[in-house]
Amino acid sequence: MSITSFSELIALSQTGNGHSAFIPEDWLQGRTTFGGLTAALCLKAAMDSFSDLPPLRSAQISFIGPAAGEVEITANILRRGRNVTFVQADLIAGKGLATSCIFCFGTTRDSEQNRNKLPMPKMPMPEDVSSLFPPGRGPQFAQHHIEQRLAQGSIPFSGEGEAENHIWVRLRDKNADSDVVSLIAAGDALPPAEMSAFKIFAPISTMTWLINFLTDAPRTRDGWWLLHANAEHSVGGYSSQDMTGWNINGEAVFTARQSIAIFA
Repeated sequence: MSITSFSELIALSQTGNGHSAFIPEDWLQGRTTFGGLTAALCLKAAMDSFSDLPPLRSAQISFIGPAAGEVEITANILRRGRNVTFVQADLIAGKGLATSCIFCFGTTRDSEQNRNKLPMPKMPMPEDVSSLFPPGRGPQFAQHHIEQRLAQGSIPFSGEGEAENHIWVRLRDKNADSDVVSLIAAGDALPPAEMSAFKIFAPISTMTWLINFLTDAPRTRDGWWLLHANAEHSVGGYSSQDMTGWNINGEAVFTARQSIAIFA
């Protein structure tokens, strides 16, 4: 199997209607593309389409259907205000709409308000912890493209009841920029926390992801981001998950919530 790096894939081709890309098998998670990649492709298409956008503040992402192979991404401005611009980006695959995103970009303003209640908890550094999965295990996209190291918590399918994890993640592509596009890809890379409570393998599917970005230009060192996921509520085949991300210097870069379909 040939491997297509993140930086190669994110270099979108421009078409008459927007942008296009080809997503190969090495980026799949089951029958569809890893959701962080489709979200990153949508963000890159939005930023390529409108070069004068201010920093990204928030993203509302819906994973609607499967995506693989040839995909088209369109981006349209919903509203451009004095400070805030809303852009919708849709990724369309062979079976129709696969991922739909609404991105909120906003200029930085002077403000007297300055609060941070999100200090990074004391955790071992990535070089001091082991991989989340043994070699050859884990989802296909992670084996080829994402490093995951468990800082605190339990591995998937361990049957542990806490369903809360801290995991270091980074793209394996050394040429990938450590920016907001890479962050949105890596930010979806950790397994949903509820999977730690699974006693045997069972599939999951993220349905929606709401992310608030906490800095104008998220950056980190050596590509590493620390992600926290806590499955706060799981019932009836659905799990609600709270998330926070920090860079390697301990600076909070995003908060998020995910709604996840579980089949266990």
